[in-house]
Amino acid sequence: MLTIGEFARASRLSAKVLRRYDELGLLPPARVDPFTGYRYYAVEQLERARLIAWLRRIGMPLAEVGRVCALYASDAAGAARAIRGYWARVESETAARRDLATSLVDRLKGPDEMTDEMTDEMTGETTGETTREVGSAKAVTIAGAAGRPSFVLRTAVRLDRGLVRASQQDAAHAGRHLLAVADGYGPEGERAALAAVGALEAVQAPAPSARAGDVLNALEDAVRTADGAVSGLTDSGTTLTAAVWTGGRLALAHVGDSRAYLLRDGALVRLTRDHTVVQALVDAGELDPAEAADRPDRALLLKALDGGDVPPEPELGVHETRPGDRYLLCTDGLSAVAPAEDVRRALAAGVGPDEAAEALVALARDLGGPDNVACVVADVVPA
Repeated sequence: MLTIGEFARASRLSAKVLRRYDELGLLPPARVDPFTGYRYYAVEQLERARLIAWLRRIGMPLAEVGRVCALYASDAAGAARAIRGYWARVESETAARRDLATSLVDRLKGPDEMTDEMTDEMTGETTGETTREVGSAKAVTIAGAAGRPSFVLRTAVRLDRGLVRASQQDAAHAGRHLLAVADGYGPEGERAALAAVGALEAVQAPAPSARAGDVLNALEDAVRTADGAVSGLTDSGTTLTAAVWTGGRLALAHVGDSRAYLLRDGALVRLTRDHTVVQALVDAGELDPAEAADRPDRALLLKALDGGDVPPEPELGVHETRPGDRYLLCTDGLSAVAPAEDVRRALAAGVGPDEAAEALVALARDLGGPDNVACVVADVVPA
């Protein structure tokens, strides 16, 4: 047996911390002297003590530390998944804070401190627009301000009822500066999705002087407006994933399990996190990601626009764009049935946005088309 002092030195935890962990039930001593109250620890407890110390060093809250330690005693692989899920959440939250910090820096800088490149990136001014209708698709080309280098955004949108559903409850928009998809549910799901996207269409094109923080604020306000637009619909609601293009950045707002992806240099990156019970279980390490797709409750939402008393807080982010980037916004009628690699191949096939959007709808139908599909494909190319 080791005294508390010896155990503290061996575990690199102070005696004060050990007493605290004893009180919380995280690391009770092997024996407590009934007369002096002095704590004694077994050598075998060092492994658990070191695990707790490591988990605290990565910032894990004590409540989660206890769950991981309990898992580790009977299921080391489960404990590893829990740690992986915790760290995925940390990285996601850190990325969101980093984006917002960048926005704050941009907001607080004086105009004289902004470089010409930053000004160009945030420019939303346009001088011309060309619209082309192809079936249900709409491609929009945005020309840059005269005499100023900019990017061109070309988009296409597709809606498909699928092979099983009797009605279309998805909605989508691809305009001069706004991209959006919504997936309605409930008896008035179609109205909910259309109302949400319609409310987003009121978002104005960013002014040339707009900064990322201002665009995110406008998007967040628009999501609240969209939630209000859904109010009053019986047992119905909708997801919403929307993006505002500024000429150099894409500001993103997201609620629910529709998704946004970026294809860059042939690699597909998911930009949003599903607000579902299953995703929460994956994040917590209680469910392996490979098992998530087969769960019958995979579409059970934790967040949605349903016109409730408290509007849901959207996930917000800002993403730098590059020439050659291709963005995809889609409902789960595509993402829930099509493997990510198949989606990547369809997007990377070297065809235009119209053909890519058509290929994605065909992919969902080839896999049974069990749900409505809405998808928006947007390419960023030099003017």
